[in-house]
Amino acid sequence: MASNVPVQQQVLVLTRVGEPMTLETRPVPRAGPGSVVIRVLAASLRANTPTVYRNPESGHPLPLPFVPGFACIGRIVDTGPDATRLKPDQLVFFDPYILGRDGSDSTYVSGLMEGSSEGGRILARGEWRVPTYAEYAKLPLENCHALDEKRLFGDLKDGGLGYNLDNLTHIFSMLIPFGGLCDIDIKAGETIIIAPATGRYGSAAVHLALAIGARVIAIGRNATVLSQLDTLSSRITTVKVTNDVEEDTRAPRSAAPEGIDAFWDMSPPAAGASTHFRSCLNVLKPGARIDLMGSVLSGVSFSYMELLMGKITIKGSWMCTREETVRLLRMVESGVLPLGAKAGMGPVRRFQLAQWEEALNAAAEHIEPGEIVIVA
Repeated sequence: MASNVPVQQQVLVLTRVGEPMTLETRPVPRAGPGSVVIRVLAASLRANTPTVYRNPESGHPLPLPFVPGFACIGRIVDTGPDATRLKPDQLVFFDPYILGRDGSDSTYVSGLMEGSSEGGRILARGEWRVPTYAEYAKLPLENCHALDEKRLFGDLKDGGLGYNLDNLTHIFSMLIPFGGLCDIDIKAGETIIIAPATGRYGSAAVHLALAIGARVIAIGRNATVLSQLDTLSSRITTVKVTNDVEEDTRAPRSAAPEGIDAFWDMSPPAAGASTHFRSCLNVLKPGARIDLMGSVLSGVSFSYMELLMGKITIKGSWMCTREETVRLLRMVESGVLPLGAKAGMGPVRRFQLAQWEEALNAAAEHIEPGEIVIVA
């Protein structure tokens, strides 16, 4: 381990859902086989993070008591003896979707859900119990992806992208929707509906689809965010949901009279009865693909014969595969997926570990485009 790494660190601990977190002093972990230790620079708070940590009925089983967290960007300070590519001082992106090395059905979304299988519970309650709301974190080797720091932070005149850390935190919101777009194999030149497109992940999906080369029809209720998205590209059309199925069908059909290739949806729990499901189905072309990434609990219905006759494919997606995460990071490093305010992305709100309550409140209040991050 690097000589400048302290012996002790500050970490957040959640003992019981619904109770306040505590800031504790703990030893800095050491890397062993299959792991690295990073200095956490910025860790993500998802839009539903406040619900997961505050509502015992959220449906997210947690390995309590534990250190919460999620995706993060950090700098390696220690590597295990089997590390062949990662080295101390490298900047890395941590993908929180942890898979069992001896069984693909064992999954743990680090800091957010221990999974429904015994394997997932073993991952969550054992070696990876201490995620990223901490100054230092011990993480699985294969979930840490090296970032091209020279390219990302380099000056424009030297061939760099001129980013700073805040710019890179926008990858946090890209990670989840990118998995869904990959699952339905969005291609350049295709037309896709993104709905709802005005939240943190929906707007990220819009940026991703545009970077891939698709034409985007962005659907939502927030007129302000829709107007902001409208300025991103000539390949985007925005449609405000009116709750009138005929009207909500007419607008996307007018934008793409030849039909639409795909429909990506990340609706919240309360959107089960939203008219946009019906209006979006109305404009899909034969052979279209649908990807569902939301959290709707009931109320959505699909016509059996309509799906059959239209040869419609429906997929449910959860997170990115490791290969998809690498592809996303390469898109950022190449410059084809621009980040930050200049790319039309929302603000980054930063909070210290001790400001955890303010951070959770901000994540609950600000579901529009932008990032909420904890910096250690």
